[in-house]
Amino acid sequence: MKLIRMCLVSILLVSMAYAMPLNSSSRSCIPAETVQVISVDYRALKDSSTAMALKNQLMPDNIKQFEAALKGIGIDPEKDVDTLTFASFRLGKQGVRSVGIAAGPFNMKDVLKKMKLQKFVPKKYGTTDVYPMDGGFIMSFLDDSTLLFGDSTAVHAALDVRDGKTLSLDTNGDMADMMTNVDSAPVWSILDQQGTQNMIQSALGEAAKIADVEKLKKNLVGSRYTMNFTSGVNFDATIATADSVTAGMLASAFKGYVLYKKNTAASAEKVAMENTAADSDGNNVVIHFKSNDQQFQALMRTDLFTALSH
Repeated sequence: MKLIRMCLVSILLVSMAYAMPLNSSSRSCIPAETVQVISVDYRALKDSSTAMALKNQLMPDNIKQFEAALKGIGIDPEKDVDTLTFASFRLGKQGVRSVGIAAGPFNMKDVLKKMKLQKFVPKKYGTTDVYPMDGGFIMSFLDDSTLLFGDSTAVHAALDVRDGKTLSLDTNGDMADMMTNVDSAPVWSILDQQGTQNMIQSALGEAAKIADVEKLKKNLVGSRYTMNFTSGVNFDATIATADSVTAGMLASAFKGYVLYKKNTAASAEKVAMENTAADSDGNNVVIHFKSNDQQFQALMRTDLFTALSH
């Protein structure tokens, strides 16, 4: 699933030296029908050899295109961007759309001056100036240091949210509550019910059928997670469910899968399973993974990692 792949890769683009929650301008343009929000810190990218190795191995074309588009207007993601946020949302018959939101110390006047020299002519969407970018994207400044970009349909939808024409993420109680639980972390993501269902199916594979996870899907609420590279690799995920019974059954399914992989996986995958713990906590399933850099980079070379990241 491309959405999960973007989620994984976006998290792996950074190390975790700083916490950077969304600013108000970024949050104001995310639609209520959000599938996933990922917020990452670009400032510490070079500080982690593991993060760099993951970026080089897994960076998909869409992330490369976003970065190239920013560079095309004079913004270097590694130098000028503090946070890069991706929001994917459902837009009726248009399907799932995504926007990027870059926030940092870049100078709006300098960027607009360069775009003028490149003969990029803005168009109006309502009262907002919208500029073309390389790669078929368009962009608009939400404030002096926050830039919204993506394809025209997605950007227009996000601006409608910002202007109060459609509902924002803050009206989606489940997603807003999950964001509150993670947005003080340096890198975080939230995923809606359907996205969580697909993620669990993908993570457990055939084991999902054995554990009868299909019957539990309707009781899933969403999921949230953070990842930290400051001391090895730490991954913490919380899957929110409707009740403690569902949480307990799903936690048991994950425990069974981990135990099975411990006994059958190759050496690097076996180490990963030995470093993974799953349990229930009230209505939530809590999953924790920890390894050192060497273990994780060995895991990157396994068939399991390749399957999960494509």
